[in-house]
Amino acid sequence: MKKNMGTTDKVIRILVAVVIGILYFTNAISGTLAIILGILAAVFVLTSFISFCPLYLPFGITTFRKKLK
Repeated sequence: MKKNMGTTDKVIRILVAVVIGILYFTNAISGTLAIILGILAAVFVLTSFISFCPLYLPFGITTFRKKLK
């Protein structure tokens, strides 16, 4: 897998996952919505750690910048 996520993209995904977690643990969301958002948060965290988003691939999207030497 070739990296296709930049630092800003990863930080935003982690922040969204944290907000979803806070909403769940404060009982602001529950039921089916909580399950769906929980799965989305888990996917965001996973894709952030591996720096690869499979949905970017078919569209040719990349937010990853190669460092200049």
